[in-house]
Amino acid sequence: MVFPIVGGDGKPTGYEISNSIRFNNDDSAYMQYTPSSASSSRTKWTWSGWIKRGHQAVDENNDYHRFFCVDEDSNNYIITGFNVSGAFNVTAREGNTEVLKFETPGRMFRDHSSWYHIVMAYDSTQSTARNRFRVYFNGVEDDRSLDTTPNQNVELAVLNNCEHNIGRDNHSGTTYYYDGYMAEVALIDGTQYAADTFGKFDSNGVWVPIDFKDDVTFGDNGFYLEFKQTGTSANASGMGADTSGETNHLTPNNLTATDQCVDTCTNNFAVMNPHDISSVGSVALPTFSEGNTKLTRVADSSTRATFALPEKGKWYFEVKYVSGLVNGYPQVYLTPNNTGDGQAVGWHTPDSSNYRAKNGGSVISNAFSDVPGTNDVVGFYVNMDDKVLIVHRQGSDNMGSGASNGIDFSSTSFSSAFSSPGFYFIGYNSNANSTHNEFFNFGNPAFALSSAVSDANGYGNFEYSPTLSGVNYYALCTKNLAEYG
Repeated sequence: MVFPIVGGDGKPTGYEISNSIRFNNDDSAYMQYTPSSASSSRTKWTWSGWIKRGHQAVDENNDYHRFFCVDEDSNNYIITGFNVSGAFNVTAREGNTEVLKFETPGRMFRDHSSWYHIVMAYDSTQSTARNRFRVYFNGVEDDRSLDTTPNQNVELAVLNNCEHNIGRDNHSGTTYYYDGYMAEVALIDGTQYAADTFGKFDSNGVWVPIDFKDDVTFGDNGFYLEFKQTGTSANASGMGADTSGETNHLTPNNLTATDQCVDTCTNNFAVMNPHDISSVGSVALPTFSEGNTKLTRVADSSTRATFALPEKGKWYFEVKYVSGLVNGYPQVYLTPNNTGDGQAVGWHTPDSSNYRAKNGGSVISNAFSDVPGTNDVVGFYVNMDDKVLIVHRQGSDNMGSGASNGIDFSSTSFSSAFSSPGFYFIGYNSNANSTHNEFFNFGNPAFALSSAVSDANGYGNFEYSPTLSGVNYYALCTKNLAEYG
């Protein structure tokens, strides 16, 4: 997991990255750039980027997730990304001959809670064959043998006047898209840089980004993407704006303003975890999309968030209910295990007009005055200091007579291995044979907000205020966890 650079008070003290872009496989989202002419130095280039993976390919579409690909034609291309097992791979062909291949069998990239930094550095003029293509993961070079080593002075498709894609592979009849987040993406024309150009190990031994913009030469066909804009055109106001000074702006395709995110490698936000799921009998597993913030689920199935709530602090998150509310009302809860029907605190299945909650193994009748309707946003205020959960619907108090001051779980006894739990996970369960669609917003929403509200530290974007009755609640992100957790 990538945590922020922090000082004694938990505040960040190092280089900060403010934005990322969320690529949703189902939307066929990508960015594209075609240089006006070929570079004169195609034997040397470097690609650097931070990546947080979305849904695992082998779990859902059984496809490949490609994040950087260059296509001259069907015989000349390079593709980079993850295969169906989660391994990283690179393949390049020239004249329909394989000239470069690198794979990481046995090393899988399946962590959906963390950011990875990947550097690919090419220099075919090197006399030592293995140094012609170097790959670094989180600052450490993977120096295993190349499956196919490029000959000296071989030029690849990269930096030619052909289509360069961020987020898809389009070289053949089948198009593969990347799913997840990207931040600080750079393509450098004419130089092979090592990973320490772009990052460093902090005092805790964690690989973190550094400000490299003024220390590299991007070259004629290079670009630097900071994703600070929300426009959909290939210009300085677009999501693919090139801030290297070369003005090689990328064209966003099937991306919207809501795909610009605050979830980055210097402030990592919670999402729902596609590796932490369960189902009953032959029920289909849930599907994850929008950077693991949207769930489409068929009961009986459960999942939890990637981050646990610590023993202390006050935390806020939202859930937008999109569909499936009539049958099998979905449950949102806190739990030290992975079930919404057993030991949990939070929403519970309603019984007619009795909108119930759950507190450990006990049902609280009339805990809520009503239930959310389609497209309603429900806010969850979790006070871990006092062990109280308060729930609001559409920004208003939704607690019923059975829990008018919130759900007090300070003395709840959990009959699990966590008899005195120090951590609770945010979980979700649907409990009838109907399909549900919900967005989880831990401060990094995949749905449009009427007016974005941040927490008292300025982190996250919410539909409603994380401050309740003068008390500040905070987004579930690594900066806040470092300070309050």
